[in-house]
Amino acid sequence: MKTNNSLMTQQTESFYLNFGKQYQRYTNKRIIENKKCNALDGDVSLSISKSFWFLSMSFLSIVGGYLTFSFSALVVFLVFTAITLCFGHSLGMHRRLIHQSYECPKWLEYFFVHLGCLVGIAGPTGMMNTHDLRDWAQRQSECHDYFSHKQVIWKDAFWQTICDIKLENPPRFQPEESYSQDKLYQWMERYWMWQQLPWAILLFSLGGIGWVIWGICVRIVISTIGHWLIGYFAHNHGSRKWHIEGASVQGYNIKFAGLITMGECWHNNHHAFPGSALLGLEKNQSDPGWWVLQIFSKIGLVWNIVLPHDLPERMELTCLQNEVSNKDAI
Repeated sequence: MKTNNSLMTQQTESFYLNFGKQYQRYTNKRIIENKKCNALDGDVSLSISKSFWFLSMSFLSIVGGYLTFSFSALVVFLVFTAITLCFGHSLGMHRRLIHQSYECPKWLEYFFVHLGCLVGIAGPTGMMNTHDLRDWAQRQSECHDYFSHKQVIWKDAFWQTICDIKLENPPRFQPEESYSQDKLYQWMERYWMWQQLPWAILLFSLGGIGWVIWGICVRIVISTIGHWLIGYFAHNHGSRKWHIEGASVQGYNIKFAGLITMGECWHNNHHAFPGSALLGLEKNQSDPGWWVLQIFSKIGLVWNIVLPHDLPERMELTCLQNEVSNKDAI
């Protein structure tokens, strides 16, 4: 399959033009629900483990970052952040593990997911569970503000960074057997925080405590805040070309954030085509994660890449005649 940008643009435009009656609703096979399940009723409470992790990293970042700043430490922070966000979070956790939008050798998948753990948000099971529950909730007719990011920005930041939600009647999260019986993934989940340690030792040996503070602590805090911030704006601000009928929450595309988010800011596109490895569907939507996949595809390390036209047509998905912003109601 050819995967160049011009071909993708032609395929996507053709898909838009031929987009007609839809036949199948989007479902997630890892989410098992029953008639009692609802996404609205639940309580948000402080998570001791998340609070300790995020606040301790924040303290070390503020105090240690000030005391140990250097140009080399800043470069380590920028390079390591870009690598973990692109290869780890976007390609490993999101596009491969969660959505299985491409195939690759198992060793490469393990390495990408390990880099995703290094982002410092959660382990592989935690990421899948959080993503799938939020995705399911947003597609319901009503959902809790925790899932929709509808509270004021400071409260949403508090909820998303150091709190958890417990629904009264949640669906059951059931990972694929190939994942749940994978001993390496079980290890990654159990020790996801500790996976920072070998890298901290390496950074210390190469550049001292400053490289550890900036390459580990500052990176984790900025990545966590950035992950929350793009989630907040991608569900409240921006523009969209696609509408999900019956969903209480719509995704929005955030312009000018493609490079720093590795393409994850094109969230309206992702709501429309969650299984697609390509997130930036338009010519002006930069998607570094997609660029990396193209390179890996050319050297034979990635194959069976899923694109929008490969996905089943869905009854609830509508292509809007004109792109709208979050201020426009449907």
